[in-house]
Amino acid sequence: MQRPTRRIKIFVDTNVLVAGIASASGASAAVLDLCEAEVIQMVISRQVLIEADRTFSAKLSGLVSGFRQFMRNLTPLMVEDPSKMMMDRARTMIDPKDASILAAALEAQVDFLITLDKGHFLSQSTRSKIPIKSHHSI
Repeated sequence: MQRPTRRIKIFVDTNVLVAGIASASGASAAVLDLCEAEVIQMVISRQVLIEADRTFSAKLSGLVSGFRQFMRNLTPLMVEDPSKMMMDRARTMIDPKDASILAAALEAQVDFLITLDKGHFLSQSTRSKIPIKSHHSI
């Protein structure tokens, strides 16, 4: 009998959610497709969900209902706001404005953090400090 394999847990940043819903042909859409097919487990924080909803409402209002329906159907693993200790740790690794995203990913013990934020998350100096893998494409 074959053992069930553990799904890879990925923390999805707001920009990946927005890009994946806005365009069905890019790498972000492929990530969302893998989550929808339950090949990988999407993990998000409340902050990511709220930021994405605000972005759709402000900039892509025609996609708001599709985004909300996608999230209801997908039911990602929603993590709580990170602890103060984890926030303090994240601030030592990355620009303070992105610390809450990194802290939530660290606290959730994900395998990968998927982001399009090349400036903050994917610089060589930052990547060397982060104990989880960060990718901007698959």
